[in-house]
Amino acid sequence: MNRSQLHPLLFWIIGLPFAAIWASASVASKLGLASAEPFTISFIRFSIAGILMVFVSHVLLRKALPKSSQWKQLAIYGLLNISLYLGLFIIAIGEVSAGLGSLAVAINPVIITVALAIWDKKKLPFLRVFSLIIGITGVTVCAYPLIIGSHASVRGLLILFLSMSVYSIGTIYFQKNKWNGLDILTINGWQTLFGALFTLPVLLLTWDGHQNKFDFGFWSATLWLVFVVSIAGVQSWIFLLRNFGDRSSYWLFLSPIFGFMFSNLIMHEPIGILTFIGTAFVFISLLLNKSKKQ
Repeated sequence: MNRSQLHPLLFWIIGLPFAAIWASASVASKLGLASAEPFTISFIRFSIAGILMVFVSHVLLRKALPKSSQWKQLAIYGLLNISLYLGLFIIAIGEVSAGLGSLAVAINPVIITVALAIWDKKKLPFLRVFSLIIGITGVTVCAYPLIIGSHASVRGLLILFLSMSVYSIGTIYFQKNKWNGLDILTINGWQTLFGALFTLPVLLLTWDGHQNKFDFGFWSATLWLVFVVSIAGVQSWIFLLRNFGDRSSYWLFLSPIFGFMFSNLIMHEPIGILTFIGTAFVFISLLLNKSKKQ
């Protein structure tokens, strides 16, 4: 089905839940951390999601297996996009508010745009650099009262920005490599399994049985991350990008709003005037980044 055959309402029917789902990842991670260590959650999440996607891709849909050099590409992509990015993110979420995590994720497109220009050794347009500065300023403004109120730490904020940087590198790696028609579900499945594999040594080295309680809180958070975020959320995003193009990025604007709302209602994390000011800065950053003026 091409874009012209799609009902315009699908943009809203899929996009609005996607924005909420994307924001929910921070809260689910935060809740899961009350029952288990970060790498325990990560390994189980990646393993279940990866196995399910690979099963659907190769057994149910009978998609082709990766070939020769594609295995290396998938391993590198899994290391960057799953093990390092999400591994660092869940560590950071242990030290920052869930709402702040959602806000930081929203500036990913800005970081990627600047990083891509650096990767290609192109001159960085002033507007792109300015949008990145505005975005980082927005997150910092939101973080200030949370740090003062012990809802975030400077260390957690630095790890959060590091995870965003790794994500941008992973995205650029994906864009720069030729995948020769390899199905997107196959790519997602295998990169997630590789992510689980690379996470396992860290899990074994840091394991503390006393900190891991496989209770209702753990399983509800982990399975939400598996089925709702890693599978439904990612597939919704791919659908939006393929059928509605750049318009889909505007749903990232709503994600921080959902993030702060969830963090306030579920985690009882504070929202103040600086939260609104910082979020407005991030919105401006995203708008500047989407501007066609270079």
